[in-house]
This record gives sequence, structure tokens and C-alpha cells, in this order.
Amino acid sequence: MTQPSKTPASAAVNVPDERGYYGEFGGRFVPETLVPALDELEQAYRAALNDPAFMARFADLQTTYTGRPTPLTHARRLSEHLGGAQIYLKREDLAHTGAHKINNALGQALLAQRMGKKRIVAETGAGQHGVASATACALLGLECHVYMGSVDMARQRPNVFRMKLLGAEVIPVESGSKTLKDAINEAIRDWVTNVRTTYYLLGSALGPHPYPLMVRDFQSVIGIEARQQMLDQAGRLPDTCIACVGGGSNAIGLFHAFRGDDQVDLIGVEAGGHGVNSGEHAARFADPERGRPGVLHGTRSFVLQDADGQIMNTHSVSAGLDYASVGPEHAYLRQMERAFYTLATDDEALAAFKLLCELEGIIPALESSHAVAEVIKRAPTMPKDAIILVNLSGRGDKDLDTVMQVFGDQQ
Repeated sequence: MTQPSKTPASAAVNVPDERGYYGEFGGRFVPETLVPALDELEQAYRAALNDPAFMARFADLQTTYTGRPTPLTHARRLSEHLGGAQIYLKREDLAHTGAHKINNALGQALLAQRMGKKRIVAETGAGQHGVASATACALLGLECHVYMGSVDMARQRPNVFRMKLLGAEVIPVESGSKTLKDAINEAIRDWVTNVRTTYYLLGSALGPHPYPLMVRDFQSVIGIEARQQMLDQAGRLPDTCIACVGGGSNAIGLFHAFRGDDQVDLIGVEAGGHGVNSGEHAARFADPERGRPGVLHGTRSFVLQDADGQIMNTHSVSAGLDYASVGPEHAYLRQMERAFYTLATDDEALAAFKLLCELEGIIPALESSHAVAEVIKRAPTMPKDAIILVNLSGRGDKDLDTVMQVFGDQQ
């Protein structure tokens, strides 16, 4: 298996630049209507970072509401079963709402409140960002509207109900593939129409600057905690960090704290769907014919597109990875050879889901199961004293309908 080369980590750390670019990726590709709103957002964000009262409130809620720090679990039985590296799980599934999404949703909701924006729009695929946004809005007394593709609504029914219980309006999207890409389209249209009164709470490390920066910063708590927990529990840093990559917020949140550690390999796992050759996947980096630089949803990154530049439909058993592009910082880290990106198919992710349930008593999200699938491939090839740190980005309650349909009477 190809390993990432050892490019000096310092070359991949000081991004983005003042225009929001990560090398050739990132930037702002938006209608003129949104430029003042993005300028206002960037100024408000930078002011909030320098406001001790804002940062203290955010830190307090992370502890008393979100439940941070989340634990680091040594997966001993899985490690023994695979017969290679020792596997540690960063337990974002134990954060309030059941996934890492609350870290960013809470931070941005506080920022919206600070800016005087009382109406929130958000998009969601797997539903976890929608639930996290609805949760933060309920906590802070904000009005919440969540756009969600009707295909995703059907396969993530528990999360749709949770959002409604939390007081959010869930708006079905019937255009296009009726999945995450189309939900983002509709959320942006809403924002453009209501830009003076509305805050767009974007859920992943993509979109126009400063969103990739903000989401990375709010999610960086994952890696900051995990780095210290590894030193405390194992006495050293891991050899490899692994996380699933859709838009890429959980992965960039884990990777950011380790980018200056040249000895730590960073591995992102895309959704391989039915395999790259099938064309039914969401592997932007792994498909040389369809995945290439382009612009989608306000940022330049790697995008699945046809020969004419039209955005292609994607497929993944996990709704949260079912997206045609990837965050610009991931495209940059790959170009710099600081991170390596691979894929797991639907079948591999489902097998990993089942194995983690049976060996560790942990039901992972199907998104996180893609990362576990890479662990299953990689761990047996490594020495027994090697360490893999995997971000378990969410829990699998939301995916039980899907899994029951797949496994049927096998249980």
C-alpha cells in the first residue's frame, strides 16, 4: 500500500492565506450579493476569537453541554483480532448528539448570536449536522431551518424526527440527486435571498472562505484532545491517524493537531461506493477520470465531474460521505503529500461496522465505518507495537434502518 511521503510538515501548516486559499484550492466563488456577508462573517469570526468572553463561554459549553473531552478508547479486542498495530478510537460518538458535528454547530451558533442573526439555515446529509444545528439553536433560542435531500430523509428517518423534536423545520429537497449536494444548493439559495437576517451554519470544511477555516478551527478540538490523550495513555504519538472524509470536517479536525509531526501519517478514507470502476461512488481523489480540480459550492477543490464539467451524481451507503467534492484543505494536504487518501467500498464499510459491534461493543456510524475499514486493511501489516489512532466520528443509531435492510435475516 502506498504511503505518504515525508514532506516537511511546516510546509502544510500555515494555511489559508489572507484570501482564503490553501495553495491553489479554496477561495471565494460566490454571487456579489454574498461578498459583503462573507466579509462581515470573517470580521466577526476574527473578533470573536479575540474576545475572552466569547471563548470562555464556548469552552464552558463544550465541557458542560457537549461533554468534552471525549474519551480515547484502546480497542484491545479489535487489535488482537487483526494481529498487528494497536488501535485507539477517538470517541466523538460520545459527544452530545452522537457525533463530532456539535463542535462546529455550537461554535457557529454562538457566533451567529453574537452577530445578532436570529434565523439559521443549515444543510445536512446524514442528519447529524442538522441535529447538531437544531440542538444549538434550541439551546440559544434561534430559529432553525434545515435543508435535506428527500433520499437522505428516507434513509435517515430517526434524525429527521430528532430535528423536528428540537424545534427545527426540516425542508425536503427534491432537485437533482436529492442528497447532500442539492441540500447545500437550496441552503445557499435561502441565504442569498435572506442574507441580511439569516446566518448560514455550514456543516463541513468546505464552501467559500472563511467557512473551511472556521469549521477546521471549531473541529480542531478533536485532534488537540487526542494528541494529549495519546501521550497520556500510550506515552507517545500514534504512527498513523485515520478518519473518513466526505466534506472532511472530522478528518481535518483530527489531522490539524498532528500536521507538524512528520512521523505521523495522516490517512483520509473516501466513500468507494460500489467501486471506482462502477462510477457509483464518492471518491474524488481515487477516480482519475472524473475527479479533478473544479469549483463547487463556492470553493475550488477536487470535484467529481464529467468531461463537460457537469457535477456528477455520487453514491455511498453512508449519507454523510455522499458528496461530489471535498474540503479545499484536504486537496491541499494531498497535493503537498502531507496526507494520503484512500477509499472503502460500501461492502467494506458494512463489514467494518459489524466487526466493531461484535468485538468492542461499539455501534459506529456508517461514515466512521469507512475509517475502520481502512484500519482492518492496514493494522495487520504493521508491527504490534505500532499505533493507529482512528476518529470514530459518530455513532450508528441513525444507520440502523439501512443496516437492517442490508443484513436482513443474517442476525
